[in-house]
Amino acid sequence: MTLVRNWAAPTSAALALMMAGAVAAQTAPAKNWTAPSHKIYAQVLSDQTMAKHPELQSVTFHGVPPGMSKVYTMFAGSYPERIGNPDDPDDIDVIVKGVTLIDPRWHRNDTVKRFVIQEPLRDKSGENIGLIVYAFKTSKENKGERVYTKAAMDMRDALQAKIPSYAALFEPAK
Repeated sequence: MTLVRNWAAPTSAALALMMAGAVAAQTAPAKNWTAPSHKIYAQVLSDQTMAKHPELQSVTFHGVPPGMSKVYTMFAGSYPERIGNPDDPDDIDVIVKGVTLIDPRWHRNDTVKRFVIQEPLRDKSGENIGLIVYAFKTSKENKGERVYTKAAMDMRDALQAKIPSYAALFEPAK
């Protein structure tokens, strides 16, 4: 038995779209969590932080969403399209080990220069509950790690007073 299909060769425009989709599928990380349809409290805190600190390029919240186990993800931040992306090993180290990472982004091909501080996110009681990442805008006159680290710690400590618990970060925004 012979199967014959009527098939027309795709146009060059169609081929370009198919190739772009294939490249995007290869480069975009698969999501490991889907945010609820409503804005969560952590997103409100992210939005407030960005509005108050023009020196920041971004701020992101990371951890394991309630009801999940060992699913480390970005759950709020200034890049909404990245919410639900799996965390990198260095993000997980901060969450699990409670360490702070200072990343001046040396020898990176970043299109926008920045200085990144990754530190444990804490709740009102001082308990480490996840990860907060602050990316500072930099220019030719880099302020140095002492300035950025202190600024990130001050911002994180100010947030701490606003976080009654980890679960509260996932509650609907008021």
